[in-house]
Amino acid sequence: MHTTSLFPIGTEYAEYLHDESRSVGTAEEIAFPTSEQEIQSLVAEKYGEGQKITVQGARTGLAAAAVPNGGLILNLSKMNHVLGMREDGRQYYLTVEPGVILSELRKMIAKKQFDTTGWTETSIQVYSKFCKDHEFCFFPDPTEVSASIGGMTACNASGARSYRYGSVRNHVSALRMITPDGRIISIRRGESFANEYKATFKTTDGELIPVTIPNYQMPDTKNASGYFARKNMDLIDLLIGSDGTLGIFSQIELVLSPLPAFIWGVSCMFSNEQQALQFVEMLRNEKTPVASIEYFDADALQVLRRQRERGTAFSGLPVIETSVNAIVYVELHCDEYTQTLSQLQSVGNLFESAGGNKEQSWVACNENDLNRLMFFRHAVPESVNMLIDQRRKADPSITKLGSDMSVPDNCLRQVVQMYRNTLQENKLESAIWGHIGNNHLHVNVLPNNAEEYNRAKQLFKSWAVQVSKMGGAVSAEHGVGKLKADFLTIMYKEDGIEQMRKCKEAFDAKGLLGTGNLFSRKDGSIV
Repeated sequence: MHTTSLFPIGTEYAEYLHDESRSVGTAEEIAFPTSEQEIQSLVAEKYGEGQKITVQGARTGLAAAAVPNGGLILNLSKMNHVLGMREDGRQYYLTVEPGVILSELRKMIAKKQFDTTGWTETSIQVYSKFCKDHEFCFFPDPTEVSASIGGMTACNASGARSYRYGSVRNHVSALRMITPDGRIISIRRGESFANEYKATFKTTDGELIPVTIPNYQMPDTKNASGYFARKNMDLIDLLIGSDGTLGIFSQIELVLSPLPAFIWGVSCMFSNEQQALQFVEMLRNEKTPVASIEYFDADALQVLRRQRERGTAFSGLPVIETSVNAIVYVELHCDEYTQTLSQLQSVGNLFESAGGNKEQSWVACNENDLNRLMFFRHAVPESVNMLIDQRRKADPSITKLGSDMSVPDNCLRQVVQMYRNTLQENKLESAIWGHIGNNHLHVNVLPNNAEEYNRAKQLFKSWAVQVSKMGGAVSAEHGVGKLKADFLTIMYKEDGIEQMRKCKEAFDAKGLLGTGNLFSRKDGSIV
């Protein structure tokens, strides 16, 4: 019998029926476990009763993975402790609970201040060494820094710096996961591999769970679409990015990386989009070792200008001249000052070669200036959200619709032209920004009414078809959740989805965990 308190869903807990996708679900009750043991006993009981279970972290997701589909909400926000630290040579690893918030984790790492209550003596010794060592960081940087580490791991989140450092998957070295029926899997990177597409997971009680890995071909792009599947793969990668459908993470070990000595940012301003695209292609062709390449189109900049003029929180931003119709933000990470100067000069030369004017650029070479550029980067999506919130007063049924698709390098111009042509044909207002270095642009449609909203949803589906044909991914960093399950079917076809169902069945024979996520059937079934 579990000892975790259960609360009926009513007015007091109504906020837990939705996430940042603004989708709203249903549930009968909610629990806030504080330990692995509480999760284990609770889910084992509820699974035996045939009750659906939805896992939640900070509910910052945009794909509705944390939106409940009936039954029990398992909210992990109270499991927010750092449990210990280990080292391997000069590499440090930090074990955290899933409810730890990214922004708080960053502060703890930067200040080297952790609550070591309950840590082992070995962990405390490593921590003492860590405090005297180089500065370290955790590189994944989704825009929403209030995201939880568990949620980021569940959807394989990334962010701007994924251009150089990759997604969360690259920075997770071990996991403890509780299956829906209460079994525990403890797995470390580099220790368990598939035999071609056959795999066996071992529980802490010695039970073996045979699994068949899907054999579909994943796109060679930034990708957070469905189960990671590759011949002879490291088995931890199947669990990372599984969108809350295979189990509940109770512990996550993170890789800490040395912080570069110099982090400089450059905002390069162009008069038109074609110049910006040429600049991005030149940066990649020169293999300039930058950490991120971000983009803001003319429509996004115009929204920001309007919000700035209205005296909002962004009124302190510098003026963006009306002649600027595209901005590419480039971030440099270097360990030597001379190297940083050299890279800055290289970026400047490419900027001018693409048609830019060095006088129209912002360079940040200290923390204050860099924070200012980060504020600008985050102000763009916030300005769009403010615009949509204003329009929702007239029509509450509408929301912002944002794409999360990526394509191979050689399809960047093709996909941008597709977006431009189809948006114009459908007479839809938009704002485009995002991780252009990975050919991963967030196309945000800004509807004025329900008719435009529905038209945009159909347009997104057509984009999923075309992006899949280009060899791209329908979700590059936000996961699939419930909102993009139909897109996943377009990408992997019914055969691929059926393989995913069989894979899920090995962990969740009743199909009760995360129902509705990944699989487009409304009842969430896996058969």
